[in-house]
Amino acid sequence: MVLASAILLGLVAAWMLAAGYLTYTLGIRLRQGLLYLPLKLLWRVHDKAMRQARDAEAPVIYVVSHQSRLEPALMLSLLPEQTLHILDDASARAVWLEPWRELGRTIAFNAEHVFVSRRLVRVLRGKGRLAVYLPDTVEPDVKSFRLFRAVARIAMQADARIVPIFVGGARHLPFSLTPAERAPRGWFPRLRIAALAPMTMAELLQRAGYSQTTTANALFDRFAEARLAGTDLDRGLFYAVRDAADRYGASRPIVEDVVGGALSYRKLLTGTRVLGRRLEAQTSHGEAVGVLLPNANGVVLTLLGLVSAGRVAAMINYTAGASNVASAVKTAAIKTIVSSRAFIQKADLADIVVAAEQAGARMVWLEELRDSITAIEKAVAAVQWRRPLQPQDPARPAVILFTSGSEGMPKAVVLSHRNLVANAMQAEARIGISPADKLFNVLPVFHSFGLTGGTILPLVTGVRLFLYPSPLHYKLIPDVARKIRPTIMFGTDTFLAAYARTAEDGDFSSLRFVVAGAEPVRAETRRVWRDRFGAEIIEGFGLTEAAPVVAVNTATHGRDGTVGRLLPGMRMRLEEVEGVSEGGRLWLNGPNLMMGYMTADRPGELQPLEGWHDSGDIVSVDREGFVTIRGRAKRFAKIAGEMVSLGAVEMLVQALWPEERHAAVAVPDKRKGERIVLVTTAGNADPETLRLYGKQAGAADLMVPHDIIKVREIPVLGSGKTDYVAARHMAIEQLGLAA
Repeated sequence: MVLASAILLGLVAAWMLAAGYLTYTLGIRLRQGLLYLPLKLLWRVHDKAMRQARDAEAPVIYVVSHQSRLEPALMLSLLPEQTLHILDDASARAVWLEPWRELGRTIAFNAEHVFVSRRLVRVLRGKGRLAVYLPDTVEPDVKSFRLFRAVARIAMQADARIVPIFVGGARHLPFSLTPAERAPRGWFPRLRIAALAPMTMAELLQRAGYSQTTTANALFDRFAEARLAGTDLDRGLFYAVRDAADRYGASRPIVEDVVGGALSYRKLLTGTRVLGRRLEAQTSHGEAVGVLLPNANGVVLTLLGLVSAGRVAAMINYTAGASNVASAVKTAAIKTIVSSRAFIQKADLADIVVAAEQAGARMVWLEELRDSITAIEKAVAAVQWRRPLQPQDPARPAVILFTSGSEGMPKAVVLSHRNLVANAMQAEARIGISPADKLFNVLPVFHSFGLTGGTILPLVTGVRLFLYPSPLHYKLIPDVARKIRPTIMFGTDTFLAAYARTAEDGDFSSLRFVVAGAEPVRAETRRVWRDRFGAEIIEGFGLTEAAPVVAVNTATHGRDGTVGRLLPGMRMRLEEVEGVSEGGRLWLNGPNLMMGYMTADRPGELQPLEGWHDSGDIVSVDREGFVTIRGRAKRFAKIAGEMVSLGAVEMLVQALWPEERHAAVAVPDKRKGERIVLVTTAGNADPETLRLYGKQAGAADLMVPHDIIKVREIPVLGSGKTDYVAARHMAIEQLGLAA
């Protein structure tokens, strides 16, 4: 009896001591610490950000993402006791929550009336604190978005600061509010609380980076930033994939191709370790190693193997031609290239290999590595699959990509682990995806869209990935889609239009949506996919330098003709451009912006990006924050001193001949400096019809091309973008301007 009493007293003393420590470090009351302690121990809560939240000067509104039944207990334990918590009906009545409800002031949530109550404004004006729990929706519907509008209005009336709070990992708790098929459960996932710096609505509107936006959108964007902050971006790419394996299950099938079948997370990371060990032995730490492979399981294994070994994966665009590949090898100082003999033979890329070798690289063949792997190596890797081969530094380079070269010589873009993971998480914070989805990726991994969006994003979010080797198989891809039943697909307008021409109506019927980028989506392509397949095309915009996604529409927050709204964590500013009345030159900043360039004149040397990045795009932004691309700065023609957007010319022509493809290019003109030439597949195109249509549309005479070059196909790059260099060369040749 005495021993039992002593043990009990010891436990109580330890409990009081631990609670006292939490009271001191977090600035909470002792009774809060006593009730918070079991939550802290069970879920190993990372709570450093809450000190800043508590210290926010009143009046303040804590906007909490309500993902599970645990958030009210956490917030009642950690926020100042005088905070008024607006709880949903279940939390207001839950018996288990009663001890925590005694820690603060609470009222029941009424979705119809609570947010228009004048009482809340009075509470805040009296230097009060308010905690509001908003539904955990990445893409809020009209009803959910009304809550953002109401909170923003209250904050404006009370001149209150807003502190968004997100508990990372809470949606995977056993008492999560998200359906289990969208968020697999775990008893004790590690929780990470993100609480952003307090800001007033006026400050949120000012930091948007463009002239106007709505208060609801400004609050929603800030809320999405808290979701991003709830993810640990400093873990490195290997750890991000490994953590996903822990979260969604090591035996979960995650990546599949048409030949090798499906790989689970465990098999993927086991193969990663085996291959990474072999590549580690043949290269040096931090070396840029070329990857010349198609969309298949092997390219994912190679990418992760190099990352695990502390190497940098330089993704080579094998469709760019021998001279560009040689330039890439020299620019990135690539000494070793990983490839496949079967792929080189099947794709007829012998000239690419010769060019790479002549530029100083040696080839390493996957077939030879595979045949030489021993049973012991496989067994050791199977035991150590969760461990990388080298320490992972998220600030160091992970990947080198090469710009598309659609307007000139490609440059090498160096992206860190943090750039890639941040961009994937930014996309997840904007687009509603889950492990219930299957993503069909036909875009090549040497293209940033196909790498980050089409490969890394599904790997770190538990979305099943199906890789297809070439986007140019227009007749085969619809048949594959009918068999594998994807819910998400990535593509470009060029590819999507081609698939629609060869597909049967049911081929893409399983899709929830298609994400399109790299080039503008034509209205005709959008209409066909809506009418025939019931699939919404959500258009986005990106740059290789931004890893690549910058802005994207969503199913509930989209606007046709725009590329959507800026991703969470990104900032923009517009610089005036002479001769452009609407919009300006886009400059960007954010965690996904590249480390810097490598250029041919300074091979292998990183030229760091300092501050803001000039995108080279001319854009306009409406008051809802939707971005419209007006054209590339390089894609403006200067005619008799006036700036004319070649992109606007293409839109004009597209409206006249919507089923054809067009490219507007500028060529020299002795009298006016430059003139516009239309390269088109429209066999019936003629200058007079175009002139009359332009007049009816109100277009200036300067932007209507008088020279028309008819071709069977518009030249495109491997990424699906129009090859404007080739199109301009065709125009100059046919017009006899080469001299």
